[in-house]
Amino acid sequence: MEVADRREDFGVWLERQLRIRQMTQTALADALEVTPAAVSAWVTGRAEPREDRKRAVAAALGIDEEIVHLRAAEVVTAPSLKWHHRPAHADGGREFGNAAAFAFDADVAVLAREATQNSLDEQDDPNQPVRVRYTLNELSGEHCRAFLNALQWEEIEPHFEAAATHMHKVGRVIAEGLREMRESDSLLLLRVDDYNCTGLIGADYGDNSKFAAVLRDQLNSHKGTGTAGGSYGLGKITLWATSRLGLVLVNSTLSRPHQGRTERRLYGRLELPWHESNGRAYAGLAGFGETETEPGREGTARSWWATEETARCLHLERESPDPGTSFLIVGAHDAAGDAQSLQEMHEKLVKALADNFWAAMTSGRESRPVLEASVTTLRNGQVVIPEQRVDPADHQPARTRALRAFLDGETVEQRTDTTQVAIAHVPLLVPPEKGGGRGTTSTEHRAVLLVTAADENDREPNRLVCMRGNRMTVMTRRVTDLPLSTDAFQAVLLAGGATGSDSHDAELAERFLRAAEPPEHNDWAKTEDLLTTYARGARQRIEDFRKEMLATVRSLVGRREVKNTGGPAVLRELLRIDAHTMGARRPDRHPVVRHVEGEVDARGAWSVKVEVKLPRRADPWALTPVAKFDVRSGAKPVVAWERLIAGENCRVEDGTLHFEPGAGSASFGGVTDVASHPVTGQMARLIVDLQKAKGATT
Repeated sequence: MEVADRREDFGVWLERQLRIRQMTQTALADALEVTPAAVSAWVTGRAEPREDRKRAVAAALGIDEEIVHLRAAEVVTAPSLKWHHRPAHADGGREFGNAAAFAFDADVAVLAREATQNSLDEQDDPNQPVRVRYTLNELSGEHCRAFLNALQWEEIEPHFEAAATHMHKVGRVIAEGLREMRESDSLLLLRVDDYNCTGLIGADYGDNSKFAAVLRDQLNSHKGTGTAGGSYGLGKITLWATSRLGLVLVNSTLSRPHQGRTERRLYGRLELPWHESNGRAYAGLAGFGETETEPGREGTARSWWATEETARCLHLERESPDPGTSFLIVGAHDAAGDAQSLQEMHEKLVKALADNFWAAMTSGRESRPVLEASVTTLRNGQVVIPEQRVDPADHQPARTRALRAFLDGETVEQRTDTTQVAIAHVPLLVPPEKGGGRGTTSTEHRAVLLVTAADENDREPNRLVCMRGNRMTVMTRRVTDLPLSTDAFQAVLLAGGATGSDSHDAELAERFLRAAEPPEHNDWAKTEDLLTTYARGARQRIEDFRKEMLATVRSLVGRREVKNTGGPAVLRELLRIDAHTMGARRPDRHPVVRHVEGEVDARGAWSVKVEVKLPRRADPWALTPVAKFDVRSGAKPVVAWERLIAGENCRVEDGTLHFEPGAGSASFGGVTDVASHPVTGQMARLIVDLQKAKGATT
């Protein structure tokens, strides 16, 4: 029964076999000694031959009888594969790169966010977690050459040479990739494997094909669920943008058969700018696969069913038959420049997964996580850094504690202990969509807000993290305007599907917030999609929601709790605001430091960012920032600034801060001079004080 469910319709299968062999229906009819009308009926599905006729069909096509019975596409061997390059546009238009690639930075952290989000959106079995594995593999010497040989490098190398010019950005990136590969005799591969996902199901072409949406189309999101993270179809381009060569290979195990098969559906996609090679002009796009024979598409590339050996040679072997897709980024790099070594790229991937998907990886006592993620690093296939499973509790302990308390039903309305998690609800009014198709009145959704004490090693406390759907972090906001006595905290907001509710209002909120996200999916704000889809007032609803969530956080943290005794947080103890600057008291008519955050850099200097609350007035404020080291007794020694950095509504002149007239707030940054430190920066608390500048009036 299982075999029958996986078989392709006989007519579809037979038509493809005839096309591949360039054999007419009449020729097959003559070989079988039947009428052309009989063969036509088989091809169109109006009839199906008897078993003895099927054996005769196998003989006429020169294939095994078992293939006719299973009606699965034949496995293609390496010699049948070829690169197929798209000719230049007939109208003379030239494309010097994929515009979608410039919507994101070619950063491995961005790749981890976008690729993992896409995997979550394609979850197959909702009762099991999606498993995502990132593998870095540096090939060198013979290992590198063997891979390039399997890739048919000699065929595409002239195209790379032609495209590697300094006339445009993409060409310069390709030129640098070629130079580094040749000088080092090495190539970095980054493979992204997901399991328990649908895989790239569907035909090679068409509106209802996930394969076509990912590997052929542009700006085709084709998301299957209302809680999907993406909506622009842009995230997939980060795979190609992370490759210096613009080259990605794919191996997909399908959750539903295509052409009677599910395993090892392979394809390669190369994105180059317009170029000329051997006297011909090319648009830049190329596909690696079997030569297409379908009428109207002859000579292009189509996906193929590979042997295990081919998948292994292309470093695309999968560890299990579970459905999902492996994307191999050839010539991977981190364009941000802060991850040059294998170790640094490994650590950056782990951190990005933890920062963006800690909530999706968090489980309760009776609930599974939505996601499991890991990173492994190899060199020539040998383990350099063993598989590192990303544990959300290691990276986001306070936030993980808050979410687990919610999943386990252990939240409280008011904290009486720092280990507790407080819960409140934030209203979101979802306006009706234009046209009245989904109602004509606004619907209230109650988002869930959780607040807990920050971890003692938390270097970024007092943050609000917001999410929806599959619980990927959408935006992180610092909560300001807090009383100085406020204990450090972390807050988490769950909206739409992230609340765990399948109610109508949660569904509407999910759609609304998804429309309010930009392509980067890192904010809820005014977007074109929001304004064109929803009735007037949609933008204000988002603004109200943002204000309400911050107000609710302030109300929760303003309720004092009994603190457990224990060691202080190192950074919070080292860095504090002097609330009594410019005199013993600071009335509201004087500027005050509202928020300060900082860290000690590798040189031992304090680097701080300071927000200042300003009473509005027509004249500018001129203030001098003073940095002091706090000591147990005696005068606090002043340390010098190595440099001051102007921020919002601020300019710096000769060590004086000049704040714009009429501004209600301002900001500046500063780095202390290590030579002026009486002790090392790590051994002292830093105080930031504001004093009236010499000659200034207040």
